[in-house]
Amino acid sequence: MKRLLFLGLVVVAVALHGIDTARAQLNKPYFFYKGRELILNGDYRTAIEMLNLLLRTETKEYEGYFLRGVAKYNLDDLLGAEADFSSAIAVNPVYTMAYQYRAITRSRLGNYNDALKDYQYAVELRPNLMATYYSRGVTYFLSQQFEKAVDDFSRYLRSTPADINALTNRGTCYLYLKDTTRAYADFNRAIDINPHEPDGYVRRGLLEVAQKQNEAGIRDLTKALELDSTQSVAYFYRAYAYVAEEQPMLALADFDRAIAYDSSNSVTYFNRAILRSQIGDYNRAIEDYDRVAMYNPGNVLVFYNRASVKIQVGDYRGAIEDYTRAIELYPDFANAYLFRSQLKAALRDFRGAESDRRIAEAKIEEYRQKLTDSTFLSYADTSRQFNKLLSFDADFGNNELRSMRGDIRKNVRLMPVFRITLTAPDTVERYNPREYRNARLDHYLEMLASAEAAAPWQRYGIPVGLACHPAVSGWMADSLIRWDAANDGPVSWEENFLKGVTQSLLKQYASALSYYRRAARVTDDNPLIFLNRGAAQAEMIEFIASLEGNNVMQQVAVQTDDPAARLLQSQNRQTYDYSEAIADTRRAIELMPELPQAYYNLGNMLCLSGDLPGAFEQYTRAIERFPYFAEAYYNRGLVQIFMQDTQKGCLDLSKAGELGLVEAYEVLKQLCIKRQ
Repeated sequence: MKRLLFLGLVVVAVALHGIDTARAQLNKPYFFYKGRELILNGDYRTAIEMLNLLLRTETKEYEGYFLRGVAKYNLDDLLGAEADFSSAIAVNPVYTMAYQYRAITRSRLGNYNDALKDYQYAVELRPNLMATYYSRGVTYFLSQQFEKAVDDFSRYLRSTPADINALTNRGTCYLYLKDTTRAYADFNRAIDINPHEPDGYVRRGLLEVAQKQNEAGIRDLTKALELDSTQSVAYFYRAYAYVAEEQPMLALADFDRAIAYDSSNSVTYFNRAILRSQIGDYNRAIEDYDRVAMYNPGNVLVFYNRASVKIQVGDYRGAIEDYTRAIELYPDFANAYLFRSQLKAALRDFRGAESDRRIAEAKIEEYRQKLTDSTFLSYADTSRQFNKLLSFDADFGNNELRSMRGDIRKNVRLMPVFRITLTAPDTVERYNPREYRNARLDHYLEMLASAEAAAPWQRYGIPVGLACHPAVSGWMADSLIRWDAANDGPVSWEENFLKGVTQSLLKQYASALSYYRRAARVTDDNPLIFLNRGAAQAEMIEFIASLEGNNVMQQVAVQTDDPAARLLQSQNRQTYDYSEAIADTRRAIELMPELPQAYYNLGNMLCLSGDLPGAFEQYTRAIERFPYFAEAYYNRGLVQIFMQDTQKGCLDLSKAGELGLVEAYEVLKQLCIKRQ
């Protein structure tokens, strides 16, 4: 395995201390020698005790603070390490190594701005200390400044051209810059220098598989596994390549090995289920789908695919249950209606079969007439199959930061967008220290509440208001359907708007968008129409993202002493076009700039589009307008952690919990407590 840069620098640093401390007073060399020796032997706690004895009396010994900071860093006491490096700098403001190591520590804490300032101080003090450029290159990578990272790795490599870590890191940066030629060159050079190191083979192998050079990819991944048989990602992608080469049994064996080393990756189970169903091993395919359904109960694709396998074993009723579940998750899923229709006919439920067939045909036609975007139109094609293999870090579910592997768990999700909606009368808000009030918003809500079409909801005490988690009970869903049937020809903006609301609640997004468009034609200066239309478009895209866009190969992150670098693996995953949803939400902001929920929604859309700094800015604007906006703190915290600004992100999550958002505390346990 590769040596970690930080530990390698420790050896150099403590060796230099040996030279410096030889000139110190008689009692000091002993403490430095023992502290250095204990650190090099990995006995960090005892090293700290030894250095404590020194620093109790010698408070100006900056080297003692530095060594104690190194020991604390290796015990994952990052805040303590940062404090000790700062103490060393306070005593000796030109101590280069303290700046460098504080920068590395701050980078791990996610404080990139201050880390880069420290690197700049270190470079100015000792411009020829090449290790600083390597470390700064890692920080540039983590902060997604790939061109600057390439510059620093290149400068480091001019002095140390045989460092395979720097070569593979620069090669990975080139991949994010879409320069595969230079990436290949760096991976090839790393392998030539050290053919016994697996990482170069893994990186080159993944790139080859991504470019459909499967035979070459299989050779490289096989070589990597010969050198290190524990790399689950290598087994996974070799299986991926074997499938493309029509060698299913070899692929199955590799999926089995990948699961043995990473038993929690549901995407591997999903792929193995697909492959097992393709070779006729239906019962075990169902077992794999059962496992995935347990991990991802909200993903429509799991139930849709499992239904097709149940058909193969003759379990028609079980298949109908799965298609029904898929329809519950997404009522516009025409394919599920069509296949359920066929099964009902096979079970002699001809009336139910005819009803499902008509619904499917109506939905297909509705999509074709009302949607012009080819991304959406493809879902009106009932011949589409949804059984492609997914990549290792696939976005396997709706609205999730799935790629935040490592310290970040797979069930961490953004809080969803807000919209004007109907809420159940027994719904209790999860937070409300000071209820958000807006006179213009109240005026619009009063107009909706007083509309003739809203009378049935008023009788049942169902309010119309802003909500993030609209709850639809069984009786309410039936009521929505009856209300829709009775209000088939809306004219006013209020009537069209309420129809859009009900269609969104029933997850019939194409129909909802149609009614919002009609409402906008009646009045084009109503911010609520654009807020809801943007939200409906975003929710539709989230469903599409759960079915498509997973077949994207990923790269291994930059080699660094911080495993959190793997969080950036998602940068090459497929993103979706939120431009229309963003345009509608920006229009809502233009019409009602005081509405915090509009900025919050825009933050979600920018985040899911890959614009994390833009998302952070919008969440901040939402909080400025409503300081008690728990969901905005929550999502801003996740975005900051995703960008590796961990400390500030955890503070935002803490604030969300303080405001009553109970989900924040579970996420704090997963992302913050363990990391610090």
